Amino acid sequence: MPFIHKQFEVKTKIPALLFLIRELGMSQKISQRMIAKGRLLCNGEFVPKAQSELLGKVELIMFEADSRGLKPTFVTNDFALFDKPSGVLIHPQNRHTPYSLIDEIKHHFGSDANITHRIDQETSGLVLSANNKASERTLKMMFENREMSKRYTALVHGHVSRETYIEAPLLRAEDESALVRMVVRVHETGKASQTNIIPLQYFPELDMTLVEALPRTGRQHQIRVHLFHVKHPIVGDPIYGQKEEDVVRFLDREITPEERKELSGATRLLLHASQLGFEYEGNQYDIHSKVDFRELALKEVLK
Repeated sequence: MPFIHKQFEVKTKIPALLFLIRELGMSQKISQRMIAKGRLLCNGEFVPKAQSELLGKVELIMFEADSRGLKPTFVTNDFALFDKPSGVLIHPQNRHTPYSLIDEIKHHFGSDANITHRIDQETSGLVLSANNKASERTLKMMFENREMSKRYTALVHGHVSRETYIEAPLLRAEDESALVRMVVRVHETGKASQTNIIPLQYFPELDMTLVEALPRTGRQHQIRVHLFHVKHPIVGDPIYGQKEEDVVRFLDREITPEERKELSGATRLLLHASQLGFEYEGNQYDIHSKVDFRELALKEVLK
């Protein structure tokens, strides 16, 4: 479990902030953050302020990285890239999340290391992490300013016969039925969104096409919604391209892997972050995933 409960016995009164700094070696900023997030308890009650005095049984809820052996594929002094498997969360959803990519990032590079962007849990492929706070700020700003060149590979339904430029605004809002929670859809009031789709190989026996997707903007679920919009949903997508009742069943975890494959063509979303290009401190980087996604995708649909 990444969140652990460390217990201490404090026999002499001491301010909470001073306890974390002096006894546990935390910085003042991190100590203040731990208290503000309700991570420090005294005699079973949350400590409300940094100046609150501790005496008795003290409990600290803290993140402790739990590595499962995933190693970065590219490393510099300031950042690293991981080839994330499908199904792995980028970040813990709550204190009970057993494992996420954050575990590996902090295991390899320490407590100051962090992710710089996100991809969906079921999307596999490249994720860029920062090894320190300074590079984290720089790299996150580069993503915000669209200074990162991203390429994805996907297996989609149908025959994509030519390069396609999709320009369709995306809106993230609660569905009117209230059944599908928060969905992303093409809507005239949404944010401007553009994606280039390039066909790589058509498989007539499957009626599926391997494509490359180049998002020009970075909206949530952009590639998935745009491909669904042009009637080429991604193989394995349990939401876009499915009936509402099946989407609800998937979200409620009531659909079996066999049913999902029957409905969508695969038991996972066949979308892969395959390439990332950017300039950092005068050096140009063009990083490719080491995963053979074509082989992986075909194996998935044929199994």
